[in-house]
Amino acid sequence: MELTFKTKNKRQLEAAMCWNDDLTEQILYGGAKGGGKSYLGCSLIFGDALTYPETHYFIARKELTDLRKFTIPSIHEVFSNWGLKVDDYANFNGQDNCYTLYNKSKVYLIACKEEPSDPLFERLGSMQMTRGWIEEAGEVAEAAKANLWLSVGRWKNDIFGLKKKLLLTANPKKGWMKRDFIDPYQSGILPDNRKFIPAFVSDNKYMSADYIKTLSEIKDDATRERLFLGNWDYDEDKNSMVSEEALSDAFEMAIVKDGQRYLIIDVARFGDDSTVFALWDGLELIKVEKYSKQDTQETIRRARDFASANRVPYSNILIDADGIGGSVVDGMPGVRSFIALARPVPTPTEIRGKLSRIESHLVPKTVYANLKAQCAFKLAELINEHQIAFRVPEYRGVIIEELTALLKQKDKDEEGRLKIVPKDEVKTAIGHSPDLGDTIIYRVWFELNKLAGSNGISSAAIEKQKYIWAQNEKKILNDSTR
Repeated sequence: MELTFKTKNKRQLEAAMCWNDDLTEQILYGGAKGGGKSYLGCSLIFGDALTYPETHYFIARKELTDLRKFTIPSIHEVFSNWGLKVDDYANFNGQDNCYTLYNKSKVYLIACKEEPSDPLFERLGSMQMTRGWIEEAGEVAEAAKANLWLSVGRWKNDIFGLKKKLLLTANPKKGWMKRDFIDPYQSGILPDNRKFIPAFVSDNKYMSADYIKTLSEIKDDATRERLFLGNWDYDEDKNSMVSEEALSDAFEMAIVKDGQRYLIIDVARFGDDSTVFALWDGLELIKVEKYSKQDTQETIRRARDFASANRVPYSNILIDADGIGGSVVDGMPGVRSFIALARPVPTPTEIRGKLSRIESHLVPKTVYANLKAQCAFKLAELINEHQIAFRVPEYRGVIIEELTALLKQKDKDEEGRLKIVPKDEVKTAIGHSPDLGDTIIYRVWFELNKLAGSNGISSAAIEKQKYIWAQNEKKILNDSTR
């Protein structure tokens, strides 16, 4: 079958040429909204599938529902422009989410969101595909992209002389795409087998003037730079507490360790969440394990075995005690508990100022709204000052995504205390619970307590002051309800 790629967009034509050459392997076609990304992807994938019998392809996106809602209509548009009806040439199986074409080629729609049972996306690397396309690649974890890349070039490429190809389409976003494509492209060192093709709404001759005007009037500066101007170097969120460079550096840093090992556990609350074990050597994260759908007794058993195998004393184990995590704490006497909304760890200044007058009923003001906010601000400081390291490269994309979303400052509360963005907003922003990011924040609890101790304040004094403040808070609450 002979098909013509019908477009007036020179950027799309450039991408099509790269798709058909014998050198390029990975293509990032990205920039502003309205640049024709979906039309390009559908044209290349189905053009190949119709041309080469019995070949296999995938169209991947984080959520399968988004592929059904937004990509399938583009497939019909492409077929229509070829003068074809989809139903005459392809049968869609909604159960398998697969198009089977008249020539026995197949095009699979694949969801590549993280699953607790497969946090490293290894299921994607076992597929045998001819070529593939990741739609909205900015939503997809780096590990998912890596495994999808492993799946291409494995199905009848040699028979038809087809170079393995992976198309990435995306709007600008900080992370693995910028590191692997944009930065080398701007520095003139992008490898010959990779291509970056910038796409702008102005290149799309079919786009309506009203839509272009809507993009140009986006109020948020960073969003406008990304979606209208296609700028990959857009200004970072003004509320961000960490710099992009410092967070990236944390995966390369060599730091001085304290000789202590720590285990931080975030216990799953819901069916889709993961229980996360994060092992630290000082301030260096060295191992992560995730478990899904296990009860608290199984979590306790695994925690005991993990601690024993990795020589972690119970006093260096911290467990998120909110929700069902409290049951795990109860089942492991001697471990520490973390309650996100608890009162912050007293600072040396606060304790010294109050120990001499502990009879006071006034609760001293604290800088932070709660314990988690205090730990988050301290973590941001450690990252920005290059004092913390992450030695888990397989989780690089996840850590960057989750900490970028978690380490954002919110407006101070009515008492002037510092706050961070609530967890429900983070889940909405990234599409899942930031379980690993949370454990990294919790790790700082030990540093805050050591800081107080290094200033000549005993742990007993800290706990005493916490108790006094808690009693005073109860008294104030009781007085206010009388």
